[in-house]
Amino acid sequence: MRHLGLRDLSVGRCPFVKKYLLTGLLVWVPLGITLWVLNLIISTLDRTLNLLPAHWRPEELIGIHIPGLGVILTALVVVTTGLLVRNVFGQRLLAYWDGLLRRIPFVNAIYNSVKQVSDTLLSESGNAFGKVLLVRYPHPDAWSLAFQTSVPGEVTRHLDGEYVGVFVPTTPSPVNGFYFYVRKSETVELDISVDAAFKAIISMGVVTTPEAAARLVDAGK
Repeated sequence: MRHLGLRDLSVGRCPFVKKYLLTGLLVWVPLGITLWVLNLIISTLDRTLNLLPAHWRPEELIGIHIPGLGVILTALVVVTTGLLVRNVFGQRLLAYWDGLLRRIPFVNAIYNSVKQVSDTLLSESGNAFGKVLLVRYPHPDAWSLAFQTSVPGEVTRHLDGEYVGVFVPTTPSPVNGFYFYVRKSETVELDISVDAAFKAIISMGVVTTPEAAARLVDAGK
């Protein structure tokens, strides 16, 4: 009877090892990344407990560290802030704080930019990324998924024809990307949701609905 050696146990010589290895990776890789992201978020938010006086912190009160209390504290602060700014006094206080930050040099440039983006993305009436488009990028023979945004009025006065602002996110991190203007006639509007487009971008095209994939193929013809 032949005994298996180390060379026989290599992935290439033992297909079943490769099969089970890939199966195990498909289980542990997404789980590991999910746990890593959750740990990063919880540990970051737990640092908000450092804003409390030392004698109010859980370590001092009960003698042990409980992960996740910072998440609860952050949620309470955010919800309480939302409740406060819903009344007249809170709106006046918010307007005063907003005006103060807008008068500080350098800080006002950062604050104004971030506030405009957050107001667009988070407001109930916001219409950011309302349409999913196909644009020719990075060269005329290639198509990329893009999200339609707005074009500043000053820009439109210098452009000949109808242009649209587009944001082309990068893969697999859609928070980074490129923002430019293209002729509306040279774009293809897709009948898919923004969520479906984001899933396709983050997964590099691996995760998408069959209907969305079919529309992408038909639009690119």
